[in-house]
This record gives sequence, structure tokens and C-alpha cells, in this order.
Amino acid sequence: MDYSKLKKGTKALVSEPCPLTGSHIRPIYQTSTFVFENVEQGAKRFSGTEDGYIYTRLGNPTVRDFEKKMALLEGGSEAVAFGSGMGAISATIMALVNAGDHIVAARTLYSCTHVFLSQLIKRFNIETTYVDATEIENIERAIKPNTRIIYVESPANPNMSLVDLSETAKVAHKYEVMVIVDNTFMTPYWQRPIELGCDLVVHSATKYIGGHGLVIGGVTIGSKEVIDKIRETTQRDIGAVMSPFDAWLLNIGLKTLGVRMEKHESNARLVAQWLEENPKVETVYYPGLPSHPQHNLAKKQAEGFGAMIAFELKGGLPAGITLMNNVKLIHLAVSLGNVDSLIQHPASMTHSAYSREELWEAGISEGLVRLSVGIEEPEDLLADLEQAFQQIK
Repeated sequence: MDYSKLKKGTKALVSEPCPLTGSHIRPIYQTSTFVFENVEQGAKRFSGTEDGYIYTRLGNPTVRDFEKKMALLEGGSEAVAFGSGMGAISATIMALVNAGDHIVAARTLYSCTHVFLSQLIKRFNIETTYVDATEIENIERAIKPNTRIIYVESPANPNMSLVDLSETAKVAHKYEVMVIVDNTFMTPYWQRPIELGCDLVVHSATKYIGGHGLVIGGVTIGSKEVIDKIRETTQRDIGAVMSPFDAWLLNIGLKTLGVRMEKHESNARLVAQWLEENPKVETVYYPGLPSHPQHNLAKKQAEGFGAMIAFELKGGLPAGITLMNNVKLIHLAVSLGNVDSLIQHPASMTHSAYSREELWEAGISEGLVRLSVGIEEPEDLLADLEQAFQQIK
């Protein structure tokens, strides 16, 4: 069957039965190594002249199932899985650049990505220029003859600013530069950057792909040529691989991706509207609100708006602290994309590695609160927020 013709929600459900037993749920190949029939077969597998498994760092059937599903969902030819989202991001970038190369990156990024680009990779004589990627002109002006990658998030973590992905791809390809998009916030259910012309998509699969806060994982999707290069270099030799058990959990999580994302988003829309109407709230950043400055762009390049919200209170950081310390149903915790709603303070938590100046430049205010809206009943979420807001004087 041509699974690529299925609707996006059904694609997430795709699961081939076990070819050996007919088991509906594929088993976990929880093994470190695989046995060869003879020396000749082992030699052929190492040389690549025969398909087959050797050692789980080099490939595993359970992990392979996950990779195939993610490639199908994102509309890429291939995918390669990693032990974490940062494993995917760092291995992908390192496979594609050499000493003396240049990267253009959005100024607003997940903190660990920012540290990797501004500190770790700098040791290898690779320069990164940060720009306000909400304006395509800023991206184009930053491109140099040695630029190899444009790296963006859309929506950006944590302030929900957007990048015009199709225009970014057009500019990048004019200069023969690759575009990498972190699509963690949206998932392929709502947004597929490869279909918009971008080259590679990365995910922290820990988040919505898994969906239940049980697993750490990452994945990169793109063309077979580029994914094979990543697999055969930085994934194989640095070794940030995904475990079979984590891949099995992610495959199970994907089965409910569609229904989860629909519920996440419907809840988020209600919560965002409630926050916007709350007299104690200064600003709400949610692309699904008509008041978001890039609302039309969100409608153009995605099929939904996701479930991540950022907002600022009129009382600034003290009011935000009071709010976060008084929620009860909503959990005060980092990460996102969980079926449970999670709230946190980016400036002192997930983005604490940014300097004060970098926070300001990235549009991350001291009082910004980030809310990952879960799949609880909306009335219960609003009631929890209401009682917490009542504690703000």
C-alpha cells in the first residue's frame, strides 16, 4: 500500500504487523548485537553489499520502524533517530559543516541549541550569525560565501515568533545553503517544512511525538543523500543513538498523535482567548489569535496553531512567579508536548543559559511565562488558572 496517500492522522497510525509472528504491535528488538550466519555474511554487512543488522548503534529494527514513520509523516525520503533532540540537532549540524564554515541562525532558539551554536561549535572554527528571522531580509543579509546552514524554529521557543519557511527556503537555495527547521512545537500533524521547500527537519521526539513524558529522543528527516551522510558520520561515530525501548515507546505514542494534537490545540485556543481577555495579562503570544502579528503567516504555512502559549502579566515577573507557584492541576515543570499541561519561566529555567543581553535581543522578557497546554478538560484548566490568578494582588 502507498502510505504516502493516507491522511495525516492515519499516517501516524501506520504499523506493519511483525513478519515473524503476526503480532499486531511490533516487538522490541532489545539487543545490542546481531548474529551472522557466517564470516562472509558479516563481511558483506560491514561493507554494505548486503542489507542486515550488525550492532544496535549502527541500526536496529525497532528504531528503523520509528525512522520510517517519521519520514512518512514529514514527507521526507529518510530519517535518522537519536537519543535526544539535542543529539539530533548537534549531529545534524556537525555532519554538514567544516572548519571555516558559517551558519545563520534565528536569534530566538531553545537555549541548548543556542549554546551549541554560540559556544561548542565555535571551538571548531565555525561561526554563527544570529538574526531576527521574522524578517526574511535579515536572513539574506547575513548569508556569506561560506554559509552552509540556515537554522530556525517556527514557532520559536519560547516567544512563539514565526519564520516564513517557504521564503527562507527560496533565499537559502539561491545561495546553495541548506535550511534546517526545528518542528518540535508543531509536529508534522500541523506543519511540514519539507513540503514548504526546507531541506531538513529536526524534532525533540521527547515532546509531542512521544506525548506522555516517558521517553527522551530525537530525529532528523530529509533527503536520503543527506540523512545517509548524517547516519554514516556523526550518528555512527559520535553515537547519540536511540535505544530500542525508547523507539518502541515513540512508535506507540505516534499512534495517538492526531487525536492528541487536535485536543491539545482546541484547548490551547480556549486558554489563549481566556488569557487575552484577562485584565491581569499584558500580552498573549499564540499564533492562533488574530492579535498575533504573524497570524496570517501561521495560517499560510501550517494547518493548525499548536498548543504552546507564551504570555506576560501586567505585574511582571513577581506576578508570574505568584501564578506559577499557585497552579495545581497544571504542573510547574519544563519540557512540553505532554498530555499534562506544563508551565515554566523561560528566563530562569529553559533559557537561563542566555545572557541578559541575549534574552533581550531574542525577545524573551524577564516576565515571560510559557504554557504547554495539555489534553485535560478545558473547564478544569481554566478553573485552575482562575484560582491561581486570584492570588495575584
